[in-house]
Amino acid sequence: MIDPVIIVGGGVIGLATGFELIRAGIPATILDRTRAGRGTSWLAAGMLAPDTEIGFEELELYDLNRESLRRWPAFAAAVEEASGRNVDYRDDGTLIVADDPDSTKRIRRLYEFQTEQGLDVDWLTGDEARDCEPFVGPRVSAAIWVASDHQVDNRLLLDALREAFLAEGGTLHENTTVDSVRPDEAAPVVVTTDGEEIRGREVVLAAGVWSRQIDGLAPVGPLPVRPVKGQMIQLQMKLPFDLQHVIRGPDAYLAPKSNGRLVIGATSEEMGFDTQVTAGGLYDLLEGAWEIVPGVYDLSVDDTWAGLRPASRDHAPIVGRAGAPGVIAATGHYRHGILLAPVTAQEVTKLVQTGETSRWIEPFSPARFSGPIPESSA
Repeated sequence: MIDPVIIVGGGVIGLATGFELIRAGIPATILDRTRAGRGTSWLAAGMLAPDTEIGFEELELYDLNRESLRRWPAFAAAVEEASGRNVDYRDDGTLIVADDPDSTKRIRRLYEFQTEQGLDVDWLTGDEARDCEPFVGPRVSAAIWVASDHQVDNRLLLDALREAFLAEGGTLHENTTVDSVRPDEAAPVVVTTDGEEIRGREVVLAAGVWSRQIDGLAPVGPLPVRPVKGQMIQLQMKLPFDLQHVIRGPDAYLAPKSNGRLVIGATSEEMGFDTQVTAGGLYDLLEGAWEIVPGVYDLSVDDTWAGLRPASRDHAPIVGRAGAPGVIAATGHYRHGILLAPVTAQEVTKLVQTGETSRWIEPFSPARFSGPIPESSA
């Protein structure tokens, strides 16, 4: 009997990797500390926005993001076919809006950089933005239209991925916390907090913000991943309010879903593992959303939460051989976990199959973090 690949973590990266491994004929077992798909990935907004989120000094990450978006339609179709569930993949585009002179200058710089990189974006006046999306408020004076940005309902996706993984023959152990890994080139072992030892063909660490808590990664030490808190609000859309596009403003974004969910986010706070929802955080989000889409004022509040994004020291993902024999990292995706699920899962699968690191993930190898990890990066 062939040992399975053991995946530590059942978020979007772990589930997608398990799904792709099974589709490639490689047995896979996922271990998740709670219920698979109910961690950070469940608390995201599901935006697939490489062109909007392009960074001035992050062009390698942009290339990876863009490649993953290219793979998204086929990935979504495969998940839907295997699970029998819809994931609400939408290609409606994004409006990046400005409502004062300072924010107009900021998005103008972004627009010029986007056009320098050859992106297909359009500069709009405030009136043109309202023609595109009538619920954009009167204070909006300028906008960038990014037709290439898409989105997915991350919660529908996670439920579908879990079902697809199981339907394809994967093994899932929930409520199973991993304490450590015993690296070995031929047969690494995962050790749970209950003392159970599970041997695998390879171990893939996809534990998100918990990745650094896993011991035993000699000789390199723990992966440099820390939590970054993000507070969010969910409203319920009700006619005549019917926002159709993702709107990104100076202080908040709004992501409408086909089932009526309207997700507003997100703060960015270095607060360790704190997940308290605060009055100040909610106030800032609601004010930022109201200033660009005033119609949110009359919508009911369905839910509020704080999630923990897994961030590496350079805010880029950590994907590839972890430096410990038989262990592969697939973590540290920060704001891009949903977007990067297809490319991460597929390139990790190729790494397991061939032993070779592809050009897509080579820049994001854990090897870039050499030497001891400072305590301040915890």
